[in-house]
Amino acid sequence: MVREQYMTTTPGTSLERPKNEYVYKIGIYGWRKRCLYLFVLLLLIILVVNFSLTIWILKVMWFSPTGMGHLRVTKEGLRLEGESEFLFPLYAKEIHSRVDSSLLLQSTHNVTVNARNSNGEVTGRLNVGPKMVEFHSQQFQINSKDGKPLFTVDENEVVIGTDKLRVTGPEGALFEHSVETPLVKAEAFKQLRLESPTRSLSMDAPRGINIKAQAGNIEALSQMDIKLHSSDGVLLLDAETVRLPKLPEGTRGGSGISQGLYEICVCPDGKLYLSVAGMGSTCQEYSRVCQ
Repeated sequence: MVREQYMTTTPGTSLERPKNEYVYKIGIYGWRKRCLYLFVLLLLIILVVNFSLTIWILKVMWFSPTGMGHLRVTKEGLRLEGESEFLFPLYAKEIHSRVDSSLLLQSTHNVTVNARNSNGEVTGRLNVGPKMVEFHSQQFQINSKDGKPLFTVDENEVVIGTDKLRVTGPEGALFEHSVETPLVKAEAFKQLRLESPTRSLSMDAPRGINIKAQAGNIEALSQMDIKLHSSDGVLLLDAETVRLPKLPEGTRGGSGISQGLYEICVCPDGKLYLSVAGMGSTCQEYSRVCQ
């Protein structure tokens, strides 16, 4: 503590002021001053290093007033140029490519696209895996550029909206259930074959069935029977020549003389057979085949 002395004098008396016994210097000296300078120098070095790192990061990451690197912030949203890798899920309302390039989504495992409702529940899912493409939703639909449905699938049916369905596989198309179509046609200069290896084949139409071969034959092969039935109309065979090469030939008690001519006879049950032609009808003579 600094002690001060005060002396009183009368006018006209001069006294010498006593000298201070102790003198104190104001400031920081010694090791404290050296530590303070060292601390200020350390702060300055840290500031320069931080500023240099900031400049380096801005340069490496390509920061700019419009975005970072290939990422640009526009009025429509974010624009990303080049290839990018996302390590976590990406949430977006719309993703589209530039007009002059295609959009490529690539992953080492699979690519999954989910659609969610307001409650966060998944309402639709598209999973593209290494071996299979899966789609989970109530309905799957493919439209043309004009908005016309081309292919629609739901739990009840599959609808193909194109004018023509073409199957190019060597084994054709296999249907486990019924098929509804107005026309079945083979490719030009190719054969059309409809078969059922283990069951029956049925063709139904309310206004008729038309089977036509413009440059070939029509064959119907069956292990058992082939039945042509018309409930209200007639069975019409309209051709220049009608041949039945494997009709059984009727027999009779005595031997007959055949001149190579036969007539077609009909049994009461509708069975057809041949009988040797004569001057008159010989169906009655050769009717043993009906017994």
